[in-house]
Amino acid sequence: MSHWEAKYQANTIPWDRGVSSPALQRWLEADALKRGRILLPGCGRGHEALELARHGFLVTALDIAPTALKLLETELAAAGLTAERVCADALTWQPEIPFDAIYEQTCLCALQPEQWPAYEQQLYRWLKPGGHLYALFMQTGREGGPPFHCELGDMRALFPAARWVWPESDMARVDHPNGLHELATVLTRAPNGAALGRG
Repeated sequence: MSHWEAKYQANTIPWDRGVSSPALQRWLEADALKRGRILLPGCGRGHEALELARHGFLVTALDIAPTALKLLETELAAAGLTAERVCADALTWQPEIPFDAIYEQTCLCALQPEQWPAYEQQLYRWLKPGGHLYALFMQTGREGGPPFHCELGDMRALFPAARWVWPESDMARVDHPNGLHELATVLTRAPNGAALGRG
C-alpha cells in the first residue's frame, strides 16, 4: 500500500479543502481556461475534477491512491458527470496523446524535491506545444515535507525559460485553511522547447 493510499483509507488528508480551490474558480470566472482535454495529476478526491467536468472539460484525473479515485467516482456519479480516472504513478504514466492543459495543485509539493526534475519532464511530455500549465506553488516557509516548500527561484530553475513561458504578471496568493498558502500562475509550454533529458 502506498503512503498516499494509507492516508486516504485513514481519512488523514488535512490538505483537502472539501471544495475546489479558489484559484480554479478565479481562472474559470476570468475565462482563463479554454475547454478541452485537461489533466489533473495528484487529483486526490477530485473537487477540481468535478468542477471542470461541470464546465464541460474533458477531464483526466490521475492519482496513485485507489481510494481517492473511488471517492471521486462516487461524486461524479452523484452529479451525473464523467471524467477519466487513472490510478498510476505520475512519474511513470504516459497518456496516448498530450493534453491541452494541466492543472497542477498538489502533486509537485507532495513529491520529494529530488524527484522534481523528472516530474517537470512528465509535465512537458503531457502537454501539447503551446499548452498551459495552471500551477499552484506551495509556500510553507519551512524545511521538509510533504508538502515541500516551492521557492520561486527553485521553480524558475525547474521550469526554465527555454521550455516554459512565464507570465509577466505577478502571481496570485491563494490562502489555504491549513494556514499555508500557494502562489498561482499559468505557464505555457514553449512551442519549440529544449530537448528532454537535460542534466
